[in-house]
Amino acid sequence: MADAKMSEADLARRIGVDEKTVSRWVSLGRVPHPRHRWAAAAALDVEEEMLWPDSVRANVKTGYDREIVSAFPHRSLIPRTLWRDLISGARRELVFAGYTNYFLWLDLPNLRSALRRRAEAGVHIRWLVGDPDSPVTAQREEVEGVPLTPSTRIRVTLDELGKLRDAAPSVAGRFSDRHLAMSLFRFDADMLVCTHLADQMGHDSPTFHLRRRQDGGLFDRYAAHIEYLWETGRDIWPAPPTSSTP
Repeated sequence: MADAKMSEADLARRIGVDEKTVSRWVSLGRVPHPRHRWAAAAALDVEEEMLWPDSVRANVKTGYDREIVSAFPHRSLIPRTLWRDLISGARRELVFAGYTNYFLWLDLPNLRSALRRRAEAGVHIRWLVGDPDSPVTAQREEVEGVPLTPSTRIRVTLDELGKLRDAAPSVAGRFSDRHLAMSLFRFDADMLVCTHLADQMGHDSPTFHLRRRQDGGLFDRYAAHIEYLWETGRDIWPAPPTSSTP
């Protein structure tokens, strides 16, 4: 719209809709009906896919790949706005299954506050991290050979989680050594899947944004993997032993 030097009111008049309708497309990410998408694209002199790529791809694809919303050659290329939108948009479940999850606290300002609000809204939040004292972590430290070691990064996450859990006791966490090569982040029916490459750091790893659209597809396969990791994991905060009454 800026390139075409059009305001929301201008575009609304051109395609015959209410100005508030255009505002919802812009501010809330609402997807218009096909005839309005075609009219808006024509008025702005751009391809429809440029304005609403997810909708166009979903309509064109018919196979399992229709669950792939987008792909990033490096995790670091994922916009912060996407992380924020996925977290704030979750209504049922959030899962953070990275081996250290360290980058989240650096890249997403006020993450702890955002997660506390989600927990207070009834969202089930789970964290899976590597065990900082395990042989798997020690071996990874040798591979990476960086001063900020995986065990240190894990302990930063554990410290942040402890503060979060003080404010939101429903937050759960478990250790797992079985997801070193792949990080998974679930936001209800959306998921980010980061596949780690050999000796490279997580921010350099290819990442896919998936959205569930069918039974038994890519999303369901990765969701089942998350549940397997969770069931085989070990609680970060073991339940205190119950005292027996003499």
